[in-house]
Amino acid sequence: MPIVDGKLGTVGDSAQSSGAILFEPAEPVPFEQAWSAQRLWQQRLLENPCQPQAVWLLQHPACYTLGRGASAEHLHFDPQVPPAPLHRIDRGGEVTHHLPGQLVAYPVLDLRRHQPDLHWYLRQLEQVLLDVLAEFDLVGERIPGFTGIWLEGRKVAAIGTGCRRWITQHGLALNVSCALSGFELITPCGLRGSRVGRLCDWRPGLTVEQVQPRLREALRRRFDLVWSAEA
Repeated sequence: MPIVDGKLGTVGDSAQSSGAILFEPAEPVPFEQAWSAQRLWQQRLLENPCQPQAVWLLQHPACYTLGRGASAEHLHFDPQVPPAPLHRIDRGGEVTHHLPGQLVAYPVLDLRRHQPDLHWYLRQLEQVLLDVLAEFDLVGERIPGFTGIWLEGRKVAAIGTGCRRWITQHGLALNVSCALSGFELITPCGLRGSRVGRLCDWRPGLTVEQVQPRLREALRRRFDLVWSAEA
């Protein structure tokens, strides 16, 4: 697989259905590389449903992504000359921005092993984020009718997923200590007037390195995963 540096794996005797490989690259990973890795793993699960699931926890160099059917009107720059790489991809949602200081999670899960319900899955990803924020004594908020997590009216986490025959890809992005200036060049998630925040605005000095183990554990608990060595 393309992303293997920093992989955390422990072998256990748990049920095969809950096994998942965890990839934690030490350096920011170009978006195209992470996307390719997810699609390859998704195809692996489609071809052999007994294979383990996979989760990536990583950061990206600066880039922008547009979901399926996303409107270019939410870009406040010429898409032919973007300030950072621009990708139209196969997830739901509008435009979002990735960059260092933002922690991204890409679960490639077989929802038939959990609950084959995309609405349920989105709510579980939101709950993962709420669980992480609670670790830092922060009370995140959902907004009815929208996907993501807010703190005091500022959006700190975006969620956008893709799914093929109940095998997921893409996932969530949590702003920890990233610069926010790049978000001014878009209408984030297509929500006009929505302000963007980052956790270090509430917890000064907070780093991705401090948040990442909390996110890893929240994902493990919420989806009842058992980290395992690659088959």
